[in-house]
Amino acid sequence: MKKILLLIAIPLATFAKVPGTMDLKTPPKRIIRTCCSFGVDVKVSVLSFLKVTDITSVDALGDHTYLGSKQENNGIIYTRNGGFIDMGHLRDIADYTTYLYALIKENRANGLTDFRLGKEGGVKKLSVNIPENFTDEDMARLAGKIAYDLSVWHEISTWYGSSYIPLVPERYSSFSVEDAYSNLMGVHLGIKSILSDKDYESEMTRNIFETLDYLGAVSSEEDTRQAMNDVKDIWWSGTAKLPSRKVLIKRQFEILGRVSPLVVDSDLRGESQYELLVPEKASDGRDFNEFYTLEIRANFKIPVKRVFGYGFRDRLINQNDFPALIHYGEYLATTPEHAGAHAVSSAR
Repeated sequence: MKKILLLIAIPLATFAKVPGTMDLKTPPKRIIRTCCSFGVDVKVSVLSFLKVTDITSVDALGDHTYLGSKQENNGIIYTRNGGFIDMGHLRDIADYTTYLYALIKENRANGLTDFRLGKEGGVKKLSVNIPENFTDEDMARLAGKIAYDLSVWHEISTWYGSSYIPLVPERYSSFSVEDAYSNLMGVHLGIKSILSDKDYESEMTRNIFETLDYLGAVSSEEDTRQAMNDVKDIWWSGTAKLPSRKVLIKRQFEILGRVSPLVVDSDLRGESQYELLVPEKASDGRDFNEFYTLEIRANFKIPVKRVFGYGFRDRLINQNDFPALIHYGEYLATTPEHAGAHAVSSAR
């Protein structure tokens, strides 16, 4: 029987304290902190002398800072129960959850209409209209749902060819085995931290270290390196060079609704120990999708017509269209012409 990891334990009486210097008019960057490449000593095609290793340890981690700092010392840490955790992803999505929470709360009276969240695979706009009886917890969980949607869209858009730097593909990291679980962990810890009666940054720091301990984080960078090497040429290629999509052998497409971590030993046996659930319902049981729309005017790299037909002439899609795009992406990954992008499982 699977064990569902429940990280949000919110007291009945809470007071949310978020960073006071937050600029609500300017959304955080798509990538706040430097992302990590899965693997160790991964070669780079243009710079053959360069090898990329993005791992860290619990002892090396610094305090959490809203929107990041060099002192955080982010990287990937292996945990025995939660698999590989990308600390940059975790912190990014926690901060984005916090930003969206403050934005929703600030605009709760009149609602939010077509608020621009930048470009990624197309122009992203957010509209939110919540009822008066929404609590702080409802708003925080809704913010977490939207933040997770944005992380899912990042995986989708990069899989189909969108990239932050022109002509530098990011498909090598799309649906990586550690991304979704790290992102959803960030949602959970972000919600828990902003609903504390203490400072957000100090709460995030405490929650990060407590969670890594709970998940059984290994003690050193060498232990994470060993875990990476245990799945070398199984989950990632020891010969492919960045930014080739062939660097990743295994990808995780099952990232909607709930996410199971890929743990080295248990995954090789086809088992999973811990799951995280995506926040999907308000306290009154209503689906969060009733209260917001994350609209994207998809660019021509996103196969809108192939997936949905010609009814989407304006190329406008929203969060409810993500499952079909993921399913089609998994289909592409498992066809012979796309060998090397092996899927873990079906999208829900």
